[in-house]
Amino acid sequence: MANDSPHSTENGVAENAGGTQDSRKTIFVAGLGMVGIAFVEKVLNLDDAGRYRIVTCGEEIHLAYNRVALTEYFQHRSIEKLYLNPPEWYASQSPDRFTFHTSETVLSINSSEHTVTTSNRTIPYDYCILATGSEAALPVYVDPKIKGVFVYRNIADLEGLLAYASAGRGLNGKVAVIGGGLLGLEAAKAAYDLDTVSKVTIVNRRGYPLSRQLDAHGGEIVLRRIEAMGVEVLTNASPSGLITAQDGDGMYLTGLTMQDGSTLDCEIMIFAVGITPRDDLARASGIQCLASGKHGIVVNDHLETSAPDVYAIGECASWKGETYGLIGPGIEMADILAFNFTQTETSVGGFKKRQMNPPDLSTKLKLMGVDVASFGDFFAEQRLARSSSSAQALQVKKPSPATSAPLSHDQQDPNKSRDEQPHVSGAVFTSAQTNGPTLTVESSASSGIANSADGSGLGSEADKKADEKEGRKDASAPRKRHGAAAASEGPIETLTYRDPFAGVYKKYIFSADGKYLLGGMMVGDTSDYVKLVSLVKKKKLLEVPPSQFILGSNSGSEESGADLDDDTQICSCHNVSKGDIVACVKNGLDTLNAIKSKTKAGTGCGGCVPIMTNIFKAEMKKNGAELSNNLCPHFAMSRADIFNVVSIKKLKTFPEIMSAIGVNKDAVGCEICKPAIGSILSSLFNEHVMEKVHHANQDTNDRFMANIQRNGTFSVVPRVPAGEITPDKLIVLGQVAKKYNLYSKITGGQRVDLFGAQKADLPSIWKELIDAGFESGHAYGKALRTVKSCVGTSWCRYGVGDSVGLAVQLEERYKGIRSPHKFKGGVSGCVRECAEAQSKDFGLIATDKGWNIFICGNGGANPRHATLFARDVPPSRVIRILDRFLMYYIRTADRLMRTARWLESMEGGIEKLKKVVLEDELGICSDLEQEMDSLVGTYYDEWRSVVNDPERQKQFRQFTNTDERQPQIEQIVERGQPRPADWAKSFPPTHLKPEHIPTPKEKWEWRKLAKVSDLTPTEVGTTSCAVRYGDSQLAIFHVPRRGYFATQQMCPHKRAFVLEHGLIGDDPNTGALYVSCPMHKRNFTLATGDCLNDDSYSILAFDVKVASPDDEDSDVLVLLPSPDELDAVIGTSKWMVRRATAELLDRSSGGGIEIVGPDGLSMEGRTGEVVNGSAGCGTGGGVEVGCGDKKLEW
Repeated sequence: MANDSPHSTENGVAENAGGTQDSRKTIFVAGLGMVGIAFVEKVLNLDDAGRYRIVTCGEEIHLAYNRVALTEYFQHRSIEKLYLNPPEWYASQSPDRFTFHTSETVLSINSSEHTVTTSNRTIPYDYCILATGSEAALPVYVDPKIKGVFVYRNIADLEGLLAYASAGRGLNGKVAVIGGGLLGLEAAKAAYDLDTVSKVTIVNRRGYPLSRQLDAHGGEIVLRRIEAMGVEVLTNASPSGLITAQDGDGMYLTGLTMQDGSTLDCEIMIFAVGITPRDDLARASGIQCLASGKHGIVVNDHLETSAPDVYAIGECASWKGETYGLIGPGIEMADILAFNFTQTETSVGGFKKRQMNPPDLSTKLKLMGVDVASFGDFFAEQRLARSSSSAQALQVKKPSPATSAPLSHDQQDPNKSRDEQPHVSGAVFTSAQTNGPTLTVESSASSGIANSADGSGLGSEADKKADEKEGRKDASAPRKRHGAAAASEGPIETLTYRDPFAGVYKKYIFSADGKYLLGGMMVGDTSDYVKLVSLVKKKKLLEVPPSQFILGSNSGSEESGADLDDDTQICSCHNVSKGDIVACVKNGLDTLNAIKSKTKAGTGCGGCVPIMTNIFKAEMKKNGAELSNNLCPHFAMSRADIFNVVSIKKLKTFPEIMSAIGVNKDAVGCEICKPAIGSILSSLFNEHVMEKVHHANQDTNDRFMANIQRNGTFSVVPRVPAGEITPDKLIVLGQVAKKYNLYSKITGGQRVDLFGAQKADLPSIWKELIDAGFESGHAYGKALRTVKSCVGTSWCRYGVGDSVGLAVQLEERYKGIRSPHKFKGGVSGCVRECAEAQSKDFGLIATDKGWNIFICGNGGANPRHATLFARDVPPSRVIRILDRFLMYYIRTADRLMRTARWLESMEGGIEKLKKVVLEDELGICSDLEQEMDSLVGTYYDEWRSVVNDPERQKQFRQFTNTDERQPQIEQIVERGQPRPADWAKSFPPTHLKPEHIPTPKEKWEWRKLAKVSDLTPTEVGTTSCAVRYGDSQLAIFHVPRRGYFATQQMCPHKRAFVLEHGLIGDDPNTGALYVSCPMHKRNFTLATGDCLNDDSYSILAFDVKVASPDDEDSDVLVLLPSPDELDAVIGTSKWMVRRATAELLDRSSGGGIEIVGPDGLSMEGRTGEVVNGSAGCGTGGGVEVGCGDKKLEW
């Protein structure tokens, strides 16, 4: 595999193909997709000897992302959430080992010279890997340039679709999706979820969807579910042409003509009729590809192409005449090739090269809300002679415990022995007509030799050639086979379960003697998928009757994976076994995210996450490291236990609680326990969050009763109950926004959000809103946000219930109530559900008999459909049921746990919750109601309490030593409204140290910056203030019994001047005090400025002294250099994020980020300079903060 000849670079300088002087071989990877990056990761992980340098090019502007999860992009519209690795991962790679280029297309390969030419450069290689993927197939009658015609393949396709569907002719248009396969249903779901689409129609040439994964019965179940959603499905239909019209900009789509002569109106058409391997680069470079109009780069068992040192993997590769469109086979190819590059010659000896074997084509997906899976040889019976097939419908009942023998090919009743069976010879049975669930046993005898379950093609032409090669002239001569091999070739029997009411269909294929599982398909219930795939792949002898696979053992226990072998594949996308997960736990990885990062399991389609989570939990428990639900290291008990102790003992302050139940009675606490206990105290006693004893416990949002934004300003959201608002109040909102130059936006909760309020202006803004009749909307707290409503009977002609009136009543009742996490409500006046009540923590939908109550739903990053809790509830009973539900949630949930996750983790689930709340199983319903009544009775408007208290208003000053204000981020105007300039995607690592200041610390001077009274010190909680010193901003802190501290105000992670707002905590092991940045929780020690949880950053910390701490007029002195010297290091104007910052830091050159100074020259080698806020790099002070940092030269 080696080639040591020198090659020419783009500037004509000859160098070794490895690209470095240490003889590293260069592997060039064409394609930065899922398979390409998988290969890169595997080589980097396996190449312990450092033999290779990898260079890759991706033609898209984005880093490698999860194409399997494309549909999720419609929900969050964030490409970063689809990235397979965060940008930080790329930055952390050594450029000597890995370099990448985005927005760069490979144009040609010169295999004789071992070079590739891209749109930007010529790159020499030792080995070239083609991972070019595939593109969407289009019929010959389709012109992709016609407006309204789309495919569903990458982010650019989705963005084009979104843009067209949200404006012009596409707005409120009808969508036709051509194709009813996996990709077609994904595209249909994405279009269905768009609010700007009026109708979705799927056009499928087969009689049912997913015809490559399911048979007609399974496809019918899926078809019914799709149609129940309101999506039209045209089966046995194919379009023959497009109907278009002309405008000034060209042709646009208006409909389709069908092969039967009919037409279908549509403004948008999405083609999902298959994929075409991208072999154009290989063909143009003279590399062998499939002929006769077929596509695919021909590879052998080692994935080598016809060109020397050129390989192909993924969808573009054709192995034995087959290409594979699933991610699993592509990852397997990447795994094989990475192994062969790194493991065949090692320091501990050689190893035989791995070869490509028939891949596992099992799939498990959720399509259009339906769980679908197929595994093994799921179409085995279609290859067997139909003349001897038979079927009989049986009544579904449990197999007798005494019957453990497997079904044989002539045994129809699984509950009887073979001797008890009626003998049937040559008869054909058909399924009985029944409306209920049916269990069917079908037997098929082969008239020839069937293909094996693993797809190896026994009896195929390939086998005949193999026979001839090995001297077996008569390929038809019988060969004796045993066990699973014989089972896969012989007659088969199938067990089928169909439940149209639950939308469940299962069909499992067994050997005729019932000893082996060969394959199957599932719709609606795929819980046994991992276990069954393992049985098929291992060809394991079955230990239970086949009927038990359909009916189950009904143990009721959660699937923990305990009965799975260690080599059972859990994640098929990345070929991760149960043993891999077990090994991670044994090696000290104690979080699921850490295991995902290590193994990549769960980062593909995500279908393995549930079983992976259960295995992780079981292994943690087995190793004596059961997941702790302790609140934090300061408290050795859960939030629910702390809540009960605080309630029973009537503990009313954080110091009292720490003293009573804390691990260290004198501890300060941390950013986890302080807000959590602050929330508990509010839920029980509801004293004002700005009381001295409580203020130090609040996260920044609660501390200033507004939501902090990324530029250090705040957003203000007044309460608008049920979204009902008068014109006068709307006018006031506009006037306030205009007066204070605020960005205005309507929220999803039917109220108005005003962004960009400076901290010092908050009391004044609140006063104007309060004078107009508004009050706090508590958008800043873990509390009730809104109760959304439709207009109900007030206006709607379909209205059944007064949704507005009830929503107003509920919002007025629960406003201000603190809880473990935020919660939302919704009330819909009829079953049309315009208020989206079934996506809320509690929701009500009017029926002709009362209200249906739904609970524990939520949107957001992990959406969950609400569960029907009580049906047809009389209006007078609704509030009491909700009182009990919410109070029980407040009592028992863990910190930051939404109601959805709370219910999922509850032992007994929804049935248990019904018994507690509706049936009063625990006898606490009266207590829950009284607690809610008491809590509701303590309500007051938190904003008004500040407006009426001048002393509290002082805490809203930007600086205590000057009334001047200083912007934190450059403000720009977009669409007529102000907003902060963009952050860079990532800022360089930054370490600020005292030694970067020219004057040594022993020559600094004590500077008077504040009075003791400015910090409002107290012995029951920490306090802080910000001061201005020259152009620099400092934060000063007082910690009871520990003294005064000072740091810079800016957190270097995002260059945010907010540290004074952060919570103060102490390390439970060392006692070191730290401030936790309110933006992203970087924790900086107050003594040294070191970051405890991210070694990429550190800040300046300063000594503080106070002559008379008990005297409010005493000066607070800080040991500092001169203002000019400090400004050169941490001056606001140098660090403030401006519009140019993101553009500069995000600029890439040579495939990576190159930091450029204000003079336009590269910063490489300028190691003694400070970052300049206006351009990203600056000079002065001798500080090295990342400019020219090798980590950024990817």
